[in-house]
Amino acid sequence: MTASVPGRPARRLPRGAERVVLDVVAAVAVVLLCGYAGSDRPTPLPVWQYGSLAVLIGAPLAVRRRWPVGVFVVVSAGATVALATRVIPAFAAAAPYAAVALALYQVAAALPRRRSLPPLAVSLLGTAAVGVLLPPDQGDLVSGVGFGWLLTGGVWMFGRTVRGRRADAARAAEQRARQAVTDERLRIARELHDGVAHSMSLIAVKAAIANHVAEQRPAEVRDALRIIESTSRDALTEMRRTLGVLRSGEPGPVELDPTPGLADLPRLVDRAAAAGVRVDLDVRGVDGLPEGVALAAYRIVQEALTNVVRHAGPARCRVTVAVESEVLRIEVTDDGAGDRTGGNGGSDGHGLIGMRERAALFGGSLTAGPEPAGGFAVRARVPLAATATTGSSAATARTAGDDGPEATR
Repeated sequence: MTASVPGRPARRLPRGAERVVLDVVAAVAVVLLCGYAGSDRPTPLPVWQYGSLAVLIGAPLAVRRRWPVGVFVVVSAGATVALATRVIPAFAAAAPYAAVALALYQVAAALPRRRSLPPLAVSLLGTAAVGVLLPPDQGDLVSGVGFGWLLTGGVWMFGRTVRGRRADAARAAEQRARQAVTDERLRIARELHDGVAHSMSLIAVKAAIANHVAEQRPAEVRDALRIIESTSRDALTEMRRTLGVLRSGEPGPVELDPTPGLADLPRLVDRAAAAGVRVDLDVRGVDGLPEGVALAAYRIVQEALTNVVRHAGPARCRVTVAVESEVLRIEVTDDGAGDRTGGNGGSDGHGLIGMRERAALFGGSLTAGPEPAGGFAVRARVPLAATATTGSSAATARTAGDDGPEATR
């Protein structure tokens, strides 16, 4: 007797061991039933005769999962001999029929249809042969054969159904595994894009400027190189953070940098300013936002500023992140006149798709498009009441983003 410890789940046998125990119990039960049926005869027989047949019929069931066909053959042969020789009388035929049914079920559940049909045919023919061999006084032929066919046929169909359900479950599990791999790849792509694309855009802009003024203004080249050095270091830090998350399942401690949030927006503004974009930042009432919402807002602003740096050229930009009437409002507008065809030609770029996904994750919406007076605007609204139901899953905000490696407007 095993006493359970409070607060600790009771120990259970492994799944395979539980099945073995059930098979052994079934085998013992069938042996006892067949032995009792053999002893309950008008004319007594020696114990060894009906006892040996009872063991032959029931004992193999203990290993039916390991050798389904072999067990079926042995059990069927023993049951046929016991009934045909009337060692087990016809009125007690339920016991050997039950043994055959258990063996046939395992054949149907474990083997393909083409391999399970022959045992079914053998079982049906054997039942009919036993019914014919029995004399009239041993039982009604039609009822006996009908009972045997109904039992074996029904068990075989049940085994086929179980096999089909197991196959469906296995396919579903495989599909979930493939989907998990796909989701993980998308998560890696999104995190790397969000963390690195902004820095790479700034580096590309400053490198182009440095190359253009290398001979005329060496001092400006040195300033550009300093910005490139600082930005590249930040990009490497962001990459290490992402890779650290991916490797967090490995043994040993993993040092992770804090997840970026709205407090890091001034750094984004400084980077954009270094690329020639003047940014006015307005952040109001955002204290106490859930971590996932803050990360989503940060990534939306980061992607929008990246687009301004890449597509708007030297411009003036205004960034507003504010909580008003239980709604988080994010707005990034600029007056640039760069090429905007990437997002206005009828197919949004991956960056815009990613921003919309981040807003939609928390029940919000995002719009992006040209302004009537010129320039471009990205506006997002996230109802904070809706985020209460998703706040417990804020970590999933890390996975919401664009589906491609490059943002376009």
